[in-house]
Amino acid sequence: MRVLVTSTAGDGHLSPLIPFVAALRRRGDEVLVVVPPSAAERAHRTGARVCLAEAPPADALADAWARFVVASAAEAAVIVNREIFGQLGTAAMLPTVDEVCRTWQPAAVLHEAAEFAGPIAADKHGIAHLQVAISLAEVEAASLELAAPALEPYGSGVTSRIHASRYLSRFPAKLDPSPYPHTFRYRMDSSCPDPTAVLPNWWPGTIAPLVYITFGTVTGSLGASDQLYQAALAAVGTLDVRVLMTTGRGHTPDLGPLPPQVHVEEWVSQGEVLREASAVVCHGGSGTVLGALAGGIPMVIVAMFADQPANARRVVDAGAGLLLTQPAGSANDRAHLDKDAVRELRTALHAVLTQDKFRDAARQIAHQVDATPDVAAVLSTALGDSSAASGPPP
Repeated sequence: MRVLVTSTAGDGHLSPLIPFVAALRRRGDEVLVVVPPSAAERAHRTGARVCLAEAPPADALADAWARFVVASAAEAAVIVNREIFGQLGTAAMLPTVDEVCRTWQPAAVLHEAAEFAGPIAADKHGIAHLQVAISLAEVEAASLELAAPALEPYGSGVTSRIHASRYLSRFPAKLDPSPYPHTFRYRMDSSCPDPTAVLPNWWPGTIAPLVYITFGTVTGSLGASDQLYQAALAAVGTLDVRVLMTTGRGHTPDLGPLPPQVHVEEWVSQGEVLREASAVVCHGGSGTVLGALAGGIPMVIVAMFADQPANARRVVDAGAGLLLTQPAGSANDRAHLDKDAVRELRTALHAVLTQDKFRDAARQIAHQVDATPDVAAVLSTALGDSSAASGPPP
């Protein structure tokens, strides 16, 4: 079977597709991955054939992100979903994806939920299309609705047909009621390629609990991001813990002198960190939240934008972590943590480290994740014979 896989450039968008690429290749399927140029290196590492699409115009993309960081939450959602993903991303990707569908004639198109050129081209050519979630189902459905005005010119009713397609999600059902009619749950393969790998001994002489601090790959673009990292370090400074902070590739915040128990890297394999971590301080991005919950690790969440507040609410409702109180406003506003917020973060982190109820709740979710099918099994069920562009599973 030939399967076309399409993704936008973000780490959190491409990463959920990588285990599917690996599983398809193990099945003996032919796989072609189409991504923007900035994702080329990561796509090539999958071992699959890669075709590069155009990137959105740099000036238009920069303008959209500049407006995003100072916009209200509602305005920011429109900028990201309609302008960036729906308009700029789709227009840039579609010529390449459409040509691949026309000439290579895949049996199915597998796309991440914010990449719309894949299903639009598949719909045009009568090819099955399936979407892989990057966020909660309610967030994905709302994002698709926001993007609809940018997508409908490509084909009347295409938004409804994307919604009706087979929807594959890593989120366990308890956390993630789904409005998609054909939802398949799966557990993510380990994000650590070597299950025996361990972290370097960056903290000689101590076996204190390890706290992992990460605010993802987009936060570094915010004007207030350095203050956020500084505030997080101030919060953990008086606790008896080891700290690993990752800042994202290409971003080196001004942190000043580091305490001996703190180590900072741009990027570390999440699987390696989460095997040792006792707690996670994060922004509430889906990849980090799912990784922590799959490992049974409680969190303190500093949510700023996109799906992060919704993810945080689900974690808190499940009893697996705490959400930091933050001001309303733009992403930049929410990244500013004053002295009261630093104290609240320290108190919250101490609570999730010392109160068993948080770890117990996280472990209950981990058991649910373990009980869902793996990627290979859900692929076999969801792909079926791929004889229809959308509709109920076979």
